[in-house]
Amino acid sequence: MSSQHNPEETLPSERAAARGTVAQADDPFADPGLPAHKPRIQDIDERAAKRSERVVAFLFVLSMLATVAFIASFVAFPVDKSVFIWPIGHISILHFSLGVTLGLALFCIGAGAVHWARTLMSDVETADDRHPIEAAPEVKAKVLEDFAQGAAESGFGRRKLIRNTMFGALALVPLSGVVLLRDLGPLPEKKLRTTLWAKGKQLINMNTHQPLRPEDVAVGSLTFAMPEGLSEHDEDFQKEIAKAALMIVRIQPNEIKDPRELDWSHQGIVAFSKICTHVGCPISLYEQQTHHVLCPCHQSTFDLSDGARVIFGPAGHALPQLRIGVNAEGNLEALGDFDEPVGPAFWERG
Repeated sequence: MSSQHNPEETLPSERAAARGTVAQADDPFADPGLPAHKPRIQDIDERAAKRSERVVAFLFVLSMLATVAFIASFVAFPVDKSVFIWPIGHISILHFSLGVTLGLALFCIGAGAVHWARTLMSDVETADDRHPIEAAPEVKAKVLEDFAQGAAESGFGRRKLIRNTMFGALALVPLSGVVLLRDLGPLPEKKLRTTLWAKGKQLINMNTHQPLRPEDVAVGSLTFAMPEGLSEHDEDFQKEIAKAALMIVRIQPNEIKDPRELDWSHQGIVAFSKICTHVGCPISLYEQQTHHVLCPCHQSTFDLSDGARVIFGPAGHALPQLRIGVNAEGNLEALGDFDEPVGPAFWERG
């Protein structure tokens, strides 16, 4: 049975006191009482208290400096720079500096609070008998009184140096989290609106890596191309090809329904973005009799003979077309960039 159901006068210590006896040392239920309070050096020597105060303030100031160093590291160090640190080995200097500075900032706040509590706050132990969970009005009043007494004994109001440096440390540490939001990725700016295609860029066959010529594209065939100057060995190849990937189809000019598509083609050779306008999957399935291309992810279907408009599926709009021509060497070339962003429609709204 819980002691909260027992009247307070039935507690072992009070029963022993009522009988006028002292609990025996071998009694497992004896109330040992509290040891005599021993004052700390900070309680009797104000100079020692001041030293402890300065230690706590130093830790809070160190936390502030570490937070500032965290932000400075985020700005100063590139993400791809690495250094050798024994015994860890090669590690990103950015990640290492962020971890050390943020860890130091949080540790100093915790260490300062612990040192403050152990050396300057009151350490007098107070014992209360267990009582029912529901607090009586006088108990509530006592709690508020104890809280006020604890606040006064902590020196929070009197020791302004600790208070102000703690506020400074706590105010700066959240900035670390705000700065980390910047690492979610670079701002898109206008990078999603443009590709590597530009006037004069030759169309390079992605299989042979040679410039495409009109005679290389047969009626009913599907060919994939990339911009001249882009190599699969480039560090940013995947990022750039995800926007610039091109599919080339040759259609009889009299079968092209859209006037602008015919004007932007060369002898029936049309170039459209390979990136589906639904969620950005690469399109690779072509039906030469109907001139339809199918996205394998969600079955969006586009009619390449009619401006690559959507005829089925969840895609929101037609595939962007690239205007092409032939250069002096007889190779197919771009006459500009796409006139609209490629890929999913949300890119246009960014």
